[in-house]
Amino acid sequence: MTTRADALKTVWTAPALDRGPRWETVANAALWPVAVLLFIHRIVALALPGTITDDFTTVWSAARRFVERVPVYSENYATVDPHYLYNPGATLLLSPLGLFSSTEIVRPLFILANALAILAALAWLTRLSGFSLKHPILPGAIALGFATEAATNTLTFSNINGILLLGLVAFLAFLLRGPSLAAGAVLGLCILVKPMFAPLILLPLLRMNWGAVITAGIVPVVFNVIAWPLTPGARDYIDVVVPYLGITRDYANSSLAGAAVYFGMPTWLHGGLFILFAAAVLIAVVGLARWRWSDEWMWATTTAAVLLAGVCLLSSLGQAYYSMMLFPAVFTVARAASVFHTPTAWVGIILCLSPLSWVVQDNPVVGRWVDTFLPTIGWATFIIAAAVWAVSVPVQRTAVTHAHGGTLEP
Repeated sequence: MTTRADALKTVWTAPALDRGPRWETVANAALWPVAVLLFIHRIVALALPGTITDDFTTVWSAARRFVERVPVYSENYATVDPHYLYNPGATLLLSPLGLFSSTEIVRPLFILANALAILAALAWLTRLSGFSLKHPILPGAIALGFATEAATNTLTFSNINGILLLGLVAFLAFLLRGPSLAAGAVLGLCILVKPMFAPLILLPLLRMNWGAVITAGIVPVVFNVIAWPLTPGARDYIDVVVPYLGITRDYANSSLAGAAVYFGMPTWLHGGLFILFAAAVLIAVVGLARWRWSDEWMWATTTAAVLLAGVCLLSSLGQAYYSMMLFPAVFTVARAASVFHTPTAWVGIILCLSPLSWVVQDNPVVGRWVDTFLPTIGWATFIIAAAVWAVSVPVQRTAVTHAHGGTLEP
């Protein structure tokens, strides 16, 4: 006999679902709001208001001097303010910024261009890694990418690193799948703006891609040859800027040389550490070269990351926001072989990209040390991790086919 209570149990009821939505659907639902929120926040709340450090005004002022036909390199390089360090060829490339009479319009546009460039680079990396743009990896990458110190400070300092990241991704894509001349041209433009990209010529060189190698070398030379007679006071670049670039500054410098100067490191210790990490870069590059035909994407992105981390660590000036150029290597984590299958590599990349500030009111000096030199430890850790992984991972002794035809044993 059915009671009234039993009857009520059947009111407004439904059977349990046999299965829920796919995990990708749930992940997208959670990650896209975070990605969009961080993207907007970094632009509206942080970048547009700006900070004390203003890289854009320095570049715009030099471009303006170029347009107004007054000496470009006329600033006081003895101060700790951001300085204009671009060569005449890069000045010519950036000179359209000087067509604007003030920064009120062009600075927000420049920030937006860099933010969109980072976004495009992450989307392109998602596709190059074999995933659809509908995959949760994209919003996850956007959220994590824009949360990093590198992306945040690129936008708040309003510098050009977002566009350079897109250039790096374009170079890697064209190197492996596109026209050789396009790969070389893009790399050449990156070198023109930031000579730190010059070691990446090694990638097409190892694949005997002579068109890319030659083009990458010619582009910055041609720009500078054209720009030299057009740049007012171009000789000051040789007489003033180049000597300044040879000085290791003791502020806002995360390189090994910067740490040596700041802490008064003995010459023998600095030299020994330099040799150690330079050797680690060499070992990593040689070890990774085994996969230049068989696992091209892992090889290209990881080798590029090792070389750029080496530049940041071993040159006279290293700044944390350059760690954004390591983004492509992180995308290899989903592959069968990746240095990011090791915890040490993750420690390194997290130290490079962490957005955390360690400055506290009771002891601000130590906090500033940590903020400045955590990336130093991060670059060093990543380089060592890559070197150890590259020489220790077993290689399958099976023939692989490379892009030029034929087979070889890896």
